[in-house]
Amino acid sequence: MEKATAPRDTNRLRIVDALRHEGRASRGDLARMTGLSRSTVAGLVSELQRRGLVVDAGEIDGAQSPAPRGRPPTLLRLGVTAGAAVGVDFGHGHIRVAVADLSSAVLAERTLELDVDHEAARALDAAAELVSQVLAEAGVDAAGVLGAGVGVPAPVDRATGTLRSSSIIPEWAGLDLAGELGTRLGFPVTIENDANLGALAEASFGAGRGLADVVYVRCERGIGAGLFLGGSLYRGATGLAGELGHVQVRAEGAVCRCGNRGCLETVAATGALLAALEPAHGQGLGVGRLRELVEQGDPGATRVVNDAGRAIGRVLADLVNHLNPAAVIVGGALVGLAAEPLLRGIRDTVDRYAQPGTAEAVDVRPGVLGERAEVLGALALVIRDTKRIGSGPLVEPAREAKQSALAGRR
Repeated sequence: MEKATAPRDTNRLRIVDALRHEGRASRGDLARMTGLSRSTVAGLVSELQRRGLVVDAGEIDGAQSPAPRGRPPTLLRLGVTAGAAVGVDFGHGHIRVAVADLSSAVLAERTLELDVDHEAARALDAAAELVSQVLAEAGVDAAGVLGAGVGVPAPVDRATGTLRSSSIIPEWAGLDLAGELGTRLGFPVTIENDANLGALAEASFGAGRGLADVVYVRCERGIGAGLFLGGSLYRGATGLAGELGHVQVRAEGAVCRCGNRGCLETVAATGALLAALEPAHGQGLGVGRLRELVEQGDPGATRVVNDAGRAIGRVLADLVNHLNPAAVIVGGALVGLAAEPLLRGIRDTVDRYAQPGTAEAVDVRPGVLGERAEVLGALALVIRDTKRIGSGPLVEPAREAKQSALAGRR
């Protein structure tokens, strides 16, 4: 029930927050979601439209809400002037950058192939240049950017924001990535492990949408898990939760880059699969060719991918017993047609080793966001943390918060 004493600023915040979460909604939808009367919603929407903070969705993408009869209601969304978010995904061999409005609509996106592992300073400069390009392409002023989420293929120390492992991307170890990139960009930067961002993206927009408890497994050169539990990312006390690839599966196995023997990564990461296939297919086999072989039904390629799934599934079975998730979502290099033997191996092994009740409850499924999962998760990281918009002059408080965050690092 609407309270007559509710401040107008608070009610504006409720409208903006509803659009931020839903992306698009009609005035009637907003009344139901906020509990405000239709007349109050109409007045607040008109005010927000005059300020350019809310626009008709049809003005941007031609969208209209389906209606059983009569004229369909107009869908609304947040305008770019309400603020924007930037996402940056540092892979081992690429940088992907995107900018989105606060309804999570991607306005521009670019990718650059680059040896990120061994060229930290160049990668940071290149990322800053890509950000400038996507902002210009989207027509977004940097002053309206509320922050950037940044994904990296390494564990992130929660206390310091630095990368914890010197064996994964050596040049980046101990680097104040948020400070270095924030100085280049001019707005706050939040650093996150790439598997965590994949989990956030799939839970927000993809295969895990609507689920509160999801384990996302990223199978690439390394193997990591992002834990989305109770509707939020779970990172652990120091940010190391989900290091699935460094669970020992063979006591006398190969030495891992972490220094231990027989880690899951030495058995089931893409490098191990390619090495296993070299005797049959020769050296120089890449992940792209591996996918082709699996899609063509090559028995050797299918076997090694299925074996990798079984190794991953054995580790996941214990995790499933502990966490009881609704879904295990598999992303990474083999997602697509080549993922079938991998998923089958994971599913069969979870069914065998997890408790019957937890195994029955979990759905093993492929991710649907592909190589964009991490950059979309980086955007979601910023958008989900945008608390202050909608109160008073919506853009100015965000700028003040941004300036305070930057000043705190000087």
